[in-house]
Amino acid sequence: MAETHYPHAGAHGDEAAKPGHETSDINIRGVFAFGAALFVTAVFVHFFVWLLFIFFNGRETTRVAPQYPLAVGQEQRLPPEPRLQTNPREDLRELRANEDTLLNGYSWVDKNKGIVRIPIRQAMKLTIERGLPVRRDTSK
Repeated sequence: MAETHYPHAGAHGDEAAKPGHETSDINIRGVFAFGAALFVTAVFVHFFVWLLFIFFNGRETTRVAPQYPLAVGQEQRLPPEPRLQTNPREDLRELRANEDTLLNGYSWVDKNKGIVRIPIRQAMKLTIERGLPVRRDTSK
């Protein structure tokens, strides 16, 4: 038959043999003291870093930017060709205007073959009316 062994059981009788909680596991006061000390240290470190940022910021604003003698007078000089975009907003406006013209207007794609471009709304209406093209079954 299995016998249960309790490590604190001794000559104290049945009361000492019963399992229960141990009162010496953790020192609650020590845990709270450590947490409070950790919080105070964190506040001190954050305050120190904040002061350090203020110090470095003030030091940086008083610093004079270096002067490059060869670059004096060349602020408006453009880089050599090819320049990618000199006015990106205007380029985007032109691109969208060209796309709108293609999507909403009629034009020839290939006049010899009789292929034309129609407005996108008209093309969608025709697709709904006629349906999508279907491939023929070539497996037979």
